Amino acid sequence: MNIVKLNNSTNKKALFEKIGVTSSGSKILKDKTNMNLIYIKDLKSPAANILKQDALCIGADLAVSKNTITCRDEFTDAVLIANDAQVKLLSKKEFVQPFGLKQLAIELTDFLRTTTNDVKVMGVINVNEDSFHKGSRFDGDAALMHVTQMINDGAKIIDVGGVSSRPGSLGVSDEEELKRIKPIIDALYAEKLYERADFSLDSYSPLCLEYALQRGFNIVNDITALENDEVAKLVATYDATVVLMHKLGNTQEMQKEPEYDDVIVAVDEFFAERIEKAKSFGITKIILDVGIGFGKTLEHNLLLLKHHAHFLHFGYELLLGASRKSMIDGIIKSSVQERLPGTLAIHLNAAQEGASILRVHDVKEHVQALAVQKSINKALI
Repeated sequence: MNIVKLNNSTNKKALFEKIGVTSSGSKILKDKTNMNLIYIKDLKSPAANILKQDALCIGADLAVSKNTITCRDEFTDAVLIANDAQVKLLSKKEFVQPFGLKQLAIELTDFLRTTTNDVKVMGVINVNEDSFHKGSRFDGDAALMHVTQMINDGAKIIDVGGVSSRPGSLGVSDEEELKRIKPIIDALYAEKLYERADFSLDSYSPLCLEYALQRGFNIVNDITALENDEVAKLVATYDATVVLMHKLGNTQEMQKEPEYDDVIVAVDEFFAERIEKAKSFGITKIILDVGIGFGKTLEHNLLLLKHHAHFLHFGYELLLGASRKSMIDGIIKSSVQERLPGTLAIHLNAAQEGASILRVHDVKEHVQALAVQKSINKALI
């Protein structure tokens, strides 16, 4: 007899099939293989006592404050420790309980959502002179050639930007932005490259977005997350996909000592609000982006990366864009040109944490890294 400890990323379904488990048995067992740590804030102490007892009864547990059992404190934070099967069972139990546990039961199962999508690479091309990474700036025939090369290298989405959104950047008029992006949009449309990849415009200008959506683009990458109703109307009219990105404040001020009581909660509440706005305009195709570097300190960015899978509970694809960003310099001194290794580390972690779209400057390197990661994850004992 030999014993082998398996990595938790192992494909459980394939593993059970290998040893001959029935399909129904495999489904039951799979729910028992994924352990969840779910942080619950401001739980009423009576509710915490009920939840802990119910958790213990099914083999799960709940970490609470030492004062909870006596209800000396009105509220406590708690950590639920339970596998998927236990979370489902606990949700049924708590649905009939008082002290806010019914609402908790409704929300708990949302956090069991995972992504089964292959990770797609979104290649970045900028047609402006002030983007923070010089290597992403192109114009004229060089821009068309670079887009073609990114598609050949494996990019499934191309994100075109005409205005820099880096911290401290200044905006331009809609007319100036259109002047910058019009040649590349026209060239891409003439070459019918929209038949080989999806195209996204990194813009919140209705003028520019409508021009792009009329010419093969089908994604609106809006860093203001539908702040402008006219953008929302356009997305709905063209049945486009919208990327809702979180940022704090405007680009000129967002990196001046940003503060949150809890960055995960703040971003979560922002997404909930903007998703509802999108739905109110009839928009159904939504992607979420936590906005790394947009009004966040290094610590905020690290927390969002570490707990990125939290945002899967909304049921939409997650986009992560940290390509060559300055947070890497905050960890280890590096210039923009030296940040590819750090970028790959961040993005591979994001892929493991639920991101299904990576916005990158270096397409070929990411496609290779993701292929290797996928092969490792598929390996069975």
